Amino acid sequence: MAVRWATLIRMPTTQEKSWRAGRFWWDATAPSQSVVYPLRAVIFDLDALTDIECDGHRVAFNAAFATHGLDFQWSVGRYRQLLALTDERQRVSAELRKRGIATECDVLTELLADEIYATKAMMFEELVRDADLTPRPGLVDLVMDAFASGVWVGVVANSPRSWAEPLIRQLVGDGLVETVVTADDVKKPMPDREAHQNALWELGIPAENALAITGSASGLRSATSAGLATVVVTGDGTPDFPAAVAVRSDYSSDGPLRIADCQRLHGSWWAAHKRSAA
Repeated sequence: MAVRWATLIRMPTTQEKSWRAGRFWWDATAPSQSVVYPLRAVIFDLDALTDIECDGHRVAFNAAFATHGLDFQWSVGRYRQLLALTDERQRVSAELRKRGIATECDVLTELLADEIYATKAMMFEELVRDADLTPRPGLVDLVMDAFASGVWVGVVANSPRSWAEPLIRQLVGDGLVETVVTADDVKKPMPDREAHQNALWELGIPAENALAITGSASGLRSATSAGLATVVVTGDGTPDFPAAVAVRSDYSSDGPLRIADCQRLHGSWWAAHKRSAA
């Protein structure tokens, strides 16, 4: 039987080549884009699924202003400015002071802000059920891609389960979300990290194996304090979020966001994170 001599010739190994060249394996530079940890889950917050702040909370506040006889409304632009204040009562107080309402006494201003907030809270659940909220552009395609790729999807929300879960099903469909953590499941709401930590615990994975996607500064603080690489989806405009691995207006503009992109962003963030920690 004929033998191909080429198959009997042992080629020098990479290590042997390095020795001959006077170099060793520890002199080699690690690839900058190597995957440090595999991506096993994407954890969204509710704000990342739909623009619930502007299309939900803002609408409820405007209804509460009218109920209290105030003749102003929050525009989308103004409300986005106020989102820099994480506390909703603070947003109302800031608006009242800006408009010169109840400024003769700070206590009265705060009392009025509390009353408006309480009215808004009572109206919000009914309004959000009737608001026919829609998923952010490109979201459903990303969730379906995650499902097809075997990457789990989780959702965290600063909202009660009674209306958060039905809304999540409305936005992304049934059977696609592995775990949902709501305000009913935590002692401290976001921006505390407890919600994201609970989601990781329920998924049975460490922060190194997940990517967070948030739609708010509060969600970004929660996710990053839990040790997660985080993408921010902002809606209109792309404010500066230095702590984010990426900032996008939605999931489809400037090219659709897919799981392969999430894996790349996740890997790049952890590679940089490991280098900075070294």
